[in-house]
Amino acid sequence: MVTLVQDRQATSSSPRASDGVRVAGRMLRPTPVFDTYWRFAAARQAVYEARLTGRSQPWTDDPILSRHRFTNCYRAADRVSQAVIGDVIYQGPQDWDDVFFRTLLFKIFNKESTWQLLTRELGEVRWADYDYREFDRVLSAAFAAGERLYSAAYIVPPPQLGEERKHRNHLRLLEMLMTSGAPERVSEAASMRDAYEVLLGYPALGPFLAYQFLIDLNYAPHLAFSEMDFVVPGPGARDGIRKCFGAASDGIEAEVIRYMAETQQEHFARLGLSFGGLKGRPLQLIDCQNLFCEVDKYARVAHPDIAGISGRSRIKQSYRQYGAPLRAWFPPKWGLNA
Repeated sequence: MVTLVQDRQATSSSPRASDGVRVAGRMLRPTPVFDTYWRFAAARQAVYEARLTGRSQPWTDDPILSRHRFTNCYRAADRVSQAVIGDVIYQGPQDWDDVFFRTLLFKIFNKESTWQLLTRELGEVRWADYDYREFDRVLSAAFAAGERLYSAAYIVPPPQLGEERKHRNHLRLLEMLMTSGAPERVSEAASMRDAYEVLLGYPALGPFLAYQFLIDLNYAPHLAFSEMDFVVPGPGARDGIRKCFGAASDGIEAEVIRYMAETQQEHFARLGLSFGGLKGRPLQLIDCQNLFCEVDKYARVAHPDIAGISGRSRIKQSYRQYGAPLRAWFPPKWGLNA
């Protein structure tokens, strides 16, 4: 059973909290949430590992962690990412245009049931066989029947491309990406940032979505960007960073995330925490970014007196166990699959 220690006196008096850390030329004074970040990461990863081994509940005696839903420490280990990797990227034709098209088609809706609907009704998804009318027919019928097409995980704003319905404009966006050479430009980009800039140039793909979509595309064998190359902090991460370091961290959030990734072993050791990573893989920039989002939520209950940016004060999602077994299959290029 995993315990997430909540000794506020010990946390607030830790050497790191009192001494401060220097990031991007600024001296940041960590709050008690800073140590909670590392404790949360160790406890959440231990819960994940306990589930993988089939251990029965309870997996933790921390009431916040057991009562509310939190994503895994590693983005690639989450249920939807596992679906993207196992059911979308590595299933079907491996031509880069097809992989690019399938991945962004899935991610725009970000909902497994929508992907299953499309593949059930239309068969194998290939860019060469794409027919706007057929895709719209299937999605419009589901929408008319009251089915939710989109996940609530994050908002994908509809581009204004001349259609009345949100999903129709998103299909037009996919067409625009494919016909304007986005797959080739992403695959030929010299760096992760350059590939990100390609996606950022399209309607409705702001900084957060362009980065998240690129992370998913980068699971494919066609791209070889390191997840330590580049990071774009999302709104939730900015909230978590503010709670860990206060307003002095404003404007240097990407550098703070890199600091966390590069010093993780030091802080796990400092706090006496066991953290073996994902089969030995350390936390990457995207994982540290996501952890700030989760710690922002956790701190709403554990540290209600420490404010973020959004002012949110409660955790909306309660924990519920999915019936499907937990999957743990990662991009083969990472070398983690037995």
